[in-house]
Amino acid sequence: MTAIGTDSQVTLHFALRLEDGTDVDSNFSSEPASLTIGDGNLPEAFERCLHGLVAGDRQSFTVPPEDAFGQPNPNNVQTFKRREFAPDLELEEGLVLSFADAAKAEVPGVIKSFDDDTVEVDFNHPLAGRTLTFEVEVIDVA
Repeated sequence: MTAIGTDSQVTLHFALRLEDGTDVDSNFSSEPASLTIGDGNLPEAFERCLHGLVAGDRQSFTVPPEDAFGQPNPNNVQTFKRREFAPDLELEEGLVLSFADAAKAEVPGVIKSFDDDTVEVDFNHPLAGRTLTFEVEVIDVA
């Protein structure tokens, strides 16, 4: 049997879960995903969990924040003037909006708080600071 390594073509089912067991993402009830190890589709730490597994293996891994999406960076929380948002936009905490960064790339931001004058937006990854469980079932390795 071929073990997963760099450049392996892997077909798998996976689930990404929070500490309380809530699924963040899962394809166990749908078609398996196919990817190439090292192609950037998975964060490096998640790929490392897969190395050495073979078709038929099912494993769960605990991935700390530092190896997943990092710790929240307070510099990634920014305050905007309320007037910079469309007047008819109904703001609510947790609302995800799309912003353009300095290079005009699209960046998601989460409304953290707001009042009549200011809006605080968190640009940290929504899973920053979270310990995650990464469960995989390897279907095929080539």
